[in-house]
Amino acid sequence: MNRLVQELLPTLGLAETAAGHLDLAAGSALPAALPVNTLACGSVALAALAATALRGDRQRVHVDPRQVSVAFRNDQLQTVDGEREPAFAPMSGFFPARDGWVRTHANYPHHRDRLARALDLPHDADREAVAAVIAGRPAQELEDVITADHGICVRVRTRPEWLAGEQASAVEQHPVLAVDRLPFEGPTVPVPERPRILDLTRVIAGPVATRTLAFAGCDVLRIDPPWMPELQAQHLDTDAGKRSTLVDLHDEHARRRVHALLDRADVVVTGYRPGALAAYGLDADHLARTHPRLIHAGLSAWTPSGPWGDRRGFDSIVQAATGIAMIESADGIRPGALPAQALDHATGYLLAAGVLSALRLRAEQGGTWRISAHLARTAHWLLRTDALDGPAQPVDHPEPWLVETPTELGLVRQSRPAFRIDGGPSEFAWVGRRFGRDAAEWADD
Repeated sequence: MNRLVQELLPTLGLAETAAGHLDLAAGSALPAALPVNTLACGSVALAALAATALRGDRQRVHVDPRQVSVAFRNDQLQTVDGEREPAFAPMSGFFPARDGWVRTHANYPHHRDRLARALDLPHDADREAVAAVIAGRPAQELEDVITADHGICVRVRTRPEWLAGEQASAVEQHPVLAVDRLPFEGPTVPVPERPRILDLTRVIAGPVATRTLAFAGCDVLRIDPPWMPELQAQHLDTDAGKRSTLVDLHDEHARRRVHALLDRADVVVTGYRPGALAAYGLDADHLARTHPRLIHAGLSAWTPSGPWGDRRGFDSIVQAATGIAMIESADGIRPGALPAQALDHATGYLLAAGVLSALRLRAEQGGTWRISAHLARTAHWLLRTDALDGPAQPVDHPEPWLVETPTELGLVRQSRPAFRIDGGPSEFAWVGRRFGRDAAEWADD
C-alpha cells in the first residue's frame, strides 16, 4: 500500500480496508531524489477515497501516476490558444548571494514591489539589477531585510541545517493532516446533496483543495478582495468547476453578506496567513463559536506556531528553506527543485480529503470540526519518510492526459482531473470562466 495512504487512513476515520477500493497503478512519473511520487499519488488517492466514502457507495477509485504527474505539473503544461504562461516571474527564483543562495518569490506585483523596495531598487527593476544587489550581500541578511519589508525571500539551507532550527521543531509538533473535533456541541448534519464550500484561499494549495471539492460534487464559491490581482493562468488551472466573486471585507455591508453566506455554508476553507482574517471575524476560533455546525479547514506555509508562524510562504520558498532544494540539486552547488510544486498540490489534496471526511463525520457524530495542513509539514513528511519511489518514467508526451476546452478566454488546454471514481465525472464541470464574474450567493439561492 502507498505509505502516505497507509499512514493517514486512520486520520480520515477510514479503516485500512478502504484501500481495497483503490486502483493505484504501478510506476512513478515524477523523477526526484525524494519520494515525491509516493506523496503525490498518496495525497490524490486519499482525497478520492474520502470522496467515495462520503457518499457511502464505496465506488472504485482510479489513480494513475501519469495523470497525477500531469495534474501536478499543469502550470508547466497549460496553454491558452497555444500560448503558455511561465510559472515564475523574472524576479522569482534562485540568486547567488555573497555567501550562499537565496530564493525569492515575486510573481504578484505587490510582492515584486516589496522585493525591489527592500533592495533599494525602483519597482520596475529587472532581474539583472536584482541579481547584482543580491550578489553583494550575505544570504541571511537578505532573508531578514526582505522579510521585514513584507517581501518573500529565504536563505537556501541544507536538510540538517533546517531540521536543527527552531521553526523545524515547531513544524514537527503538527501532524501531516489534522481532522479534529472541537469541544463545541453541535447536532448531526446529514450530508447535503451538494455541500456548500466558501473558499477564502489563493495561489495553489487552497485552490487545489477547493477545486477537488468541486470535482467531488460540492458548490464552491471563492471570494477574493477586489484590490488583490490574480494571475489568469493560475485561475484557469485551480478554479475549474468553482464560482468566484469579489468582496471588499473592509466594507461593513459586504462583511455581513459573507457572514450570511456562512450561515448556510457547510465548510469554509482559509489559506491566508494566521491571524489575517481575525479582524473580519473569519478566524477559526471565532467561527467555531459563532457557527458551530460549520467545518473550518485551514492551511498555512510554515504552521501557525514557531518564529516563522506568521510569515508568508510559497511552495518554492518552503523547498528552499527546508533543504529540499539542495537535495534536488544536480551538482550539489546550485539549488534544484522538485519536478512540480508538489508541496502545494499534495497539501491541497490532503486538505480536501480532510474536509470530505469531516462532512461524513459530522453526519455520523455531530460536533464542530477543524481541518488543518501546512506546506512545511508536508515537506517534513518528504524529508523524514523512508518510503521509496521506483524508477521514474517522465511523461514526455502528456497529450493523453490533457483536454482542450473552448472557453470565453480562449482554447484552454490543461490536465484532466487527477483521479477518477467509477460512476463519477471524468472532467471538471467547467473551465475558463472569468475571475470574479459570479454573484456572492449560493448556486441554489
